[in-house]
Amino acid sequence: MQVKLRTSSGGGSIAGARPPLLLVEDDTKLAHTLERGLRAEGFDVEVVYSGDAALERTLAKDYDAVVLDVLLPGVDGYAVCRALRERDRWVPVLMLTALGEVSDRIKGLDIGADDYLVKPFDFGELLARLRALIRRGPSERPVPLEAAGVHADPVTRVVTWAGQSIELTPREYDLLAFMLRRPGEVLSRERVLEGVWANEPDPSPNLVDVYVGYLRRKLEGPSGRRLIRTVRGTGFVLEPEPE
Repeated sequence: MQVKLRTSSGGGSIAGARPPLLLVEDDTKLAHTLERGLRAEGFDVEVVYSGDAALERTLAKDYDAVVLDVLLPGVDGYAVCRALRERDRWVPVLMLTALGEVSDRIKGLDIGADDYLVKPFDFGELLARLRALIRRGPSERPVPLEAAGVHADPVTRVVTWAGQSIELTPREYDLLAFMLRRPGEVLSRERVLEGVWANEPDPSPNLVDVYVGYLRRKLEGPSGRRLIRTVRGTGFVLEPEPE
């Protein structure tokens, strides 16, 4: 990706102490370009090229912000951000990615990222977003998702219902989280596919039915109470109050 470096406008370079910044990017050419530009703007930049290295550095040192690529070798950016939040490290995180789907941005924000910038991006916009994050300071833990008596923690991805912990696969959790954000709303299979399976080529609408079935068995099985209702010919709805 090409990034055109230019002197920032509307804010100028960082004044005073140089804010410590961790840049996590496996594209060495892009990493060096960004490092050069950020240093010129007054940041004290440290660069690492993998998720493992990012975790090691962020657990050992305090930064004012982390610029975190999503598609990293080994441990990806999502996993890095989630691990930081699980360890109560709330340094502002700006995620960079070539994934432009809304579902990708939602996923990053749900696990505790503070902002999201899609490649290719303008360097001036990166600077503006970083300044805003640093002014705001450390982020707060994301608000848990809750509806129909079901509680889901976006950071730990732990789900409880009626006081019991429910073990879900990653895709089951993604589907449940999508529905918890829209209780009482009838969701078509097409809309669920766009929100949960956006990154898969030509996903079958039957996937929605299959995974709704999985959720029903895990969430409704013990009590027999209906949590997810089928709307014939349309889709599914998470009942605000289980029947």
